[in-house]
Amino acid sequence: MESLTERLLLRKITIADKPWIYQGLSHEDVIKYYGVSYDSLEATQVQMDWFESLEREGTGIWWAICSTDNNTFYGAGGLNSLSEKHRKAEVGFWLLPEHQGKGIMTEAMPLILEYGFRKLQLHRIEGIVESENEACKKAVEKLGFTYEGTMRECEIKNGRFINLDIYAMFAQL
Repeated sequence: MESLTERLLLRKITIADKPWIYQGLSHEDVIKYYGVSYDSLEATQVQMDWFESLEREGTGIWWAICSTDNNTFYGAGGLNSLSEKHRKAEVGFWLLPEHQGKGIMTEAMPLILEYGFRKLQLHRIEGIVESENEACKKAVEKLGFTYEGTMRECEIKNGRFINLDIYAMFAQL
């Protein structure tokens, strides 16, 4: 899928995006609330392989989020943990720090959600957000996700247990 908004292009992630993926997933402001991080361009290949495996295995799809002329890489977003049986997936998203707070997420996310609900025929899309990530929680609520609860001390990050808040959105019948 390639999708356009007035100022954004969502396109397939390619190997040419690897330096941008590394820039984002090694930056302290991005990885603060993100599940992975990389300390070298070479190590970032793990993430590139993961992007490819999602489509190959049918467990999701992620896109590069760029300017409409494809000259500026803003970040990445998509669906993972896709279950055809249960017709659900988890949405994920990150932006390079210089592009945060500019409404990019709220412009790109509806395209991702529409793809999930219309193309993949999902019934439920989940957003799992670290409880301390107030900006992300406000953004998913603004997009229409409903808070469902908190999984307390369910993961270890940086040597301590963290809480995760669960949000969900359902297909409009």
